[in-house]
Amino acid sequence: MPIEILMPALSPTMEEGTLAKWLVSEGDSVSSGDILCEIETDKATMEFEAVDEGTIGKILIGDGSEGVKVNTPIAVLLEEGEEASDIDSAPAPDAKDSAKEDAPDQDAAPEKGYGRGESDANDTGKSAPAAPKGSDGKRLFVTPLARRIAADKGVDLTELSGSGPHGRIIKADVEAASAGSTKAKPAESTQTASAPAATAAPAAGPSADAVMKIYEGRAFEEISLNGMRKTIAARLTEAKQSIPHFYLRRDIELDALLKFRGELNKQLEARDVKLSVNDFIIKACALALQTVSDANAVWAGDRILKLKPSDVAVAVAIEGGLFTPVLKDAEMKSLSTLSAEMKDLATRARDRKLAPHEYQGGSFAISNLGMFGIDNFDAVINPPHGAILAVGAGVKKPVVGKDGELAVATVMSVTLSVDHRVIDGALGAQLLSAIKDNLENPMMMLA
Repeated sequence: MPIEILMPALSPTMEEGTLAKWLVSEGDSVSSGDILCEIETDKATMEFEAVDEGTIGKILIGDGSEGVKVNTPIAVLLEEGEEASDIDSAPAPDAKDSAKEDAPDQDAAPEKGYGRGESDANDTGKSAPAAPKGSDGKRLFVTPLARRIAADKGVDLTELSGSGPHGRIIKADVEAASAGSTKAKPAESTQTASAPAATAAPAAGPSADAVMKIYEGRAFEEISLNGMRKTIAARLTEAKQSIPHFYLRRDIELDALLKFRGELNKQLEARDVKLSVNDFIIKACALALQTVSDANAVWAGDRILKLKPSDVAVAVAIEGGLFTPVLKDAEMKSLSTLSAEMKDLATRARDRKLAPHEYQGGSFAISNLGMFGIDNFDAVINPPHGAILAVGAGVKKPVVGKDGELAVATVMSVTLSVDHRVIDGALGAQLLSAIKDNLENPMMMLA
């Protein structure tokens, strides 16, 4: 029976997307893992892979279609022996129509499709064995390819957790299990830590009509919100309303760091490496989170998750919004490695080519506006993070030395925004003090 390919949810907050470009045509043969199309989400343009093997029988949603709801059928895949005439002659769905997102009735014989049930016949046309059931007695949904691989490798499907749409078991799940990977479902607490909070509606305010009426007779341009701007509006409104922020401020003298950075960059010229001040800030924060380990934590609804690695997110401005790609295990990496990784993430963020796992997670974030000449500012915490460091510009200022003498130093003002549910005042002060010590004594970061 033909398989419906559904619009996937490529991130936890995705409700709809734009089908940017098909990379296959009707009549093309595809295998599991082949790239079918490019889909634009609120954050990035991502490639969508085939789960099953077969022939593209019909494309239901064309290139450039916007507002395609998650789980809307976008194409039909024919299995071996099936023809285009087997496809129902129902009209193609409207990209704007909402698709049913509820899981299929597991006790019924659901329609076959990506994220739906299996047909009662396998790819050879012979009668298939009874569908396997999980420990809860409910039917397991498995792609034909995954079922064959499981049979060949002796993998017990009832012990697997599917990563396909609606929990469907796919080829990658079986191969991972056969390679000795864990067969248990991912811990819900881990998902809470890495996934962004569900998109919430912005706070109520004057309606668009009411605001436009105020400016009647004045020239203006109306700009519709894209997916990214809607998400930013919702998440930051939620953050300011639900997170009890408090702010800690320090001035950091940078002269020792700037001198050390210059010496390192001269030595690294042959390797075409040029370290930025931001690279040192990332390293300083990562090490500080290890020193003050109780502050390396996130808010998880009804509990706190204390992380062991220092996964540091860094805000990157792009046209129409921003990303916060995450540098994982930053405390373990050299400055040159952090520099190269940050440049790569920033470049792909501006091209909207980041995968969700590259901008989700982390316990701490950095927002640096110093390059724009901003002396200091207060940043909004990105949930579920426990804190974010707002970094201003390094400027020449008069300072009083240890012996009371007046001198001139390059001073950078920073503000630590803290979630009081996760980090109390004294703990936040210890974290900021550790960051300051690392930046003012940069050689310590290499010890």
